[in-house]
Amino acid sequence: MSFDTTARAAQPGHRRTGIVLGAVAVCLSMALTGGVLTATSAFASTSSQSDIVLHVGADETQRNFSWYSAGNTAQVAQVALAANVVDGAFPGLATSISATGGLTTSGEYNRFATVSGLTENTAYVYRVGSEGDWSNTYSFRTQDFDGDFNFLFFGDPQIGSSKDIPGDTAGWTDTLNVATDTYPDAELLFSAGDQVDSAANETQYSAFLEPDQLREIPFVATNGNHDVGSKAYEQHFNTPNVDATSGAGSDTASGGNYWFIYKDVLFLDINSNSRDNDSHIAWMNKIVAEHGDEAKWKVLAFHHSIYSPAVHATDTDIIDRRSVLPTAISDLGIDVVLQGHDHAYARSYLLHNGEKANAEEEAGADSVIAGPGGVLYVTANSASGSKYYNLQAQGFSYLSASNQEKVRNYSAIEVTDDAFTIKTLRSQAYGDANPVNSVVDQVTLTRETLPDTDAQELQVIVPEAAPGEFVWNIDGTNGILDLGTAVDAGDHFSAVGSINAIRVTDTRPTGSAWSVSAQVGDFTSGAKSFSGRYLGWSPSVVETGGDAVAGAPVSSGFFEGDGLSVSSTLGYAANGHSLGSAKLDAGLGLSVPVDVTDGTYKATLTLTALS
Repeated sequence: MSFDTTARAAQPGHRRTGIVLGAVAVCLSMALTGGVLTATSAFASTSSQSDIVLHVGADETQRNFSWYSAGNTAQVAQVALAANVVDGAFPGLATSISATGGLTTSGEYNRFATVSGLTENTAYVYRVGSEGDWSNTYSFRTQDFDGDFNFLFFGDPQIGSSKDIPGDTAGWTDTLNVATDTYPDAELLFSAGDQVDSAANETQYSAFLEPDQLREIPFVATNGNHDVGSKAYEQHFNTPNVDATSGAGSDTASGGNYWFIYKDVLFLDINSNSRDNDSHIAWMNKIVAEHGDEAKWKVLAFHHSIYSPAVHATDTDIIDRRSVLPTAISDLGIDVVLQGHDHAYARSYLLHNGEKANAEEEAGADSVIAGPGGVLYVTANSASGSKYYNLQAQGFSYLSASNQEKVRNYSAIEVTDDAFTIKTLRSQAYGDANPVNSVVDQVTLTRETLPDTDAQELQVIVPEAAPGEFVWNIDGTNGILDLGTAVDAGDHFSAVGSINAIRVTDTRPTGSAWSVSAQVGDFTSGAKSFSGRYLGWSPSVVETGGDAVAGAPVSSGFFEGDGLSVSSTLGYAANGHSLGSAKLDAGLGLSVPVDVTDGTYKATLTLTALS
């Protein structure tokens, strides 16, 4: 791998220390409305500011700003209503937000600011800098703060990867132009990561940030493996609600996980360069617990696709992430995962705990219905055309659709209360039959309709059983079925035990059929877990009576099938059985893969009697 080491050379090159890159939030008190300016660079300037980016804020009422400055001077972002622009003059009635920042890895100075209290369906103008040294003036507009919306998703621009920075920049710019011309009301520009090829290369950053759309529509950054190796990513991108301790970076590497809520969607963006999956899972659990109820959809984004179709799909680090993250993602109720890294397009089947959720789902289906824990994973192809990877010939059972034509793509994503539609299009023609904006793939995700239920507290007095009734109870008082310590069995760990026996008595003269079944949930130990499918059993009738019959043995899912993660029969009696009592028992057998993390795991075995 080679690197383009070109960088800005006009500034001193010592390390930034002790700088807090916090965002300053100020509430705008203006309530006027106006139209959008037709030109973003509408006002002349003599500016030393560069690399200006408009970012998404913590919610719809906020926007974050970032920029670079040649000198270490006090700077502000000024925001005003576009309706107050008269004869090209920046409005005197403007809000000034003091910026924070410090020395960058390139010897310049970065600046962050946040504006709050924006009004929906309103056009604003802004500039950054200081008196006598203002940037050009740019504009943005807010839209409805609730309801349907669409945003644009882009795979690895990775400017400089082809060693032709102008060519990569032209491709990136053209994709943005095609996408925003086609979807002029798009409300976010969402990147899958790898904005540049060389993490500290400011020439590449300048090229990536060249398109004006990055100053007009809120940008959502993701930390890619080509971004992480420098603090430049952190210094260029002002992401909201950053937790630098989760997915942490280092003194020389960018890191941190962040989240925001936009129109009833909770977005979580993790730094997948960090292999500390326990930290990621703990952070996601915390954010979903605190904010999941505020959103109708939950979207997770990270760079390293775990369900992709090309060369990276079989990388050791990808396999590691794929073995750990999917169960946590399903448990959290994440709906969609947006990814990059493999420079080819793919979408998964709906996956629950990493397994196909619905065996009947057809490849390439244009609509899918997710049950609880069902997740759709999407991997974006290159938005700039700087690099493509060939699909692996072997194919992958988790993929519903994949594509590699080596032409630029983007995805238009439409969100409504009831549906999440991802349409992936070509921003570059692929022959006469597939012009610009022809569709590569499209899928609409909806969720299974669950009964409209509520909870009520119930109380019942159960009398002594009278003749002619069906009664069942659990023998013994031990509430925990302790399987002890699992032992090494070569390619898996094994543990055995037995349930507390079940006493079934049926004195109904009709001899109606009855059955007792059970199902186990996932085994958990703090943030760690493994599937209940690894538990199996061997039912038996230890005291016969009433024509009771033991259910069929169920193997651990380590060997075959789904184990006790699906409802399985412990015992039953058919219609017309004789009256009487029987005792049902079952030996338990647990076989788990050797890569399950050590710990004391617990699960709930739910017993159900039908009569």
